[in-house]
Amino acid sequence: MPAKIRLQRHGKKGNAYFHIVVADGRAPRDGKFIEKIGTYNPTTNPASIEIDHEAAIGWLKNGAQPTDTCRAILSYKGVLMRYHLHKGVLKGALTQEQADAKLEKWLQEKQAKVEAKKGSIADSTRDEMKKRLDAEAKANAARAAKIAAKNAAAVEVPETPAAAEETAAPAEENKEG
Repeated sequence: MPAKIRLQRHGKKGNAYFHIVVADGRAPRDGKFIEKIGTYNPTTNPASIEIDHEAAIGWLKNGAQPTDTCRAILSYKGVLMRYHLHKGVLKGALTQEQADAKLEKWLQEKQAKVEAKKGSIADSTRDEMKKRLDAEAKANAARAAKIAAKNAAAVEVPETPAAAEETAAPAEENKEG
């Protein structure tokens, strides 16, 4: 069985993080592995990925097959792009300088996308907090107005006992006459 580049799960239930490892294809998911080449934490937004590019490329050259998820991670971090350009250099399709320039341009574009996503996430959370604060302020104002109206009505309604007798006495006089 060939070597596989795959994820090895760690962490608590509902709070997983993964090691990116090279393991024999017959080994269990969280069992014996040959080499740890990185980490992946999907709980952060965007997901945090640390990977040793040289080790990953070395294993890809030796025939290690990444799983679907690891292939996506390696592609996201530029390892597969670097590997692809390296194969082009070996075939003579381009020089090492051209490959390095293409890789650098690709990495800069990718970094710009990641920064834009981080900025949009920060903006959306800030906007959401502002909406919640405004809604809470409106609810508090409505509650305060309701309490003020209730207190104003409570102040006007109670009459003194003497005033109650005076209003009752003229009514009795009208009945007699």
